[in-house]
Amino acid sequence: MTLTATVPTTHASRYLQQLCKHWSHKFETNFDPEQGEIAFPMGPIRMAAQPDALIVTLEPNADADIERFKQVVADHLDRFAFREAPLSFDWQ
Repeated sequence: MTLTATVPTTHASRYLQQLCKHWSHKFETNFDPEQGEIAFPMGPIRMAAQPDALIVTLEPNADADIERFKQVVADHLDRFAFREAPLSFDWQ
């Protein structure tokens, strides 16, 4: 299963890099200004920055609490986006 949210923001690259840097001391991360990946314990998190949105993709492990996973990612991104939080996550 893959969950994807298109999060409207003009600061996608900044938030992507902040989240990857934030979690890089705990988890393996790989990122540049356009895309990022975090080896999160509940499953991989992938992000892609677009001019007007941040695309967030979660691939939950079979035993992951999916609602908790979505909430942890949203809460952390909202913390970095405090000027425009709460961000809108339309999970598909």
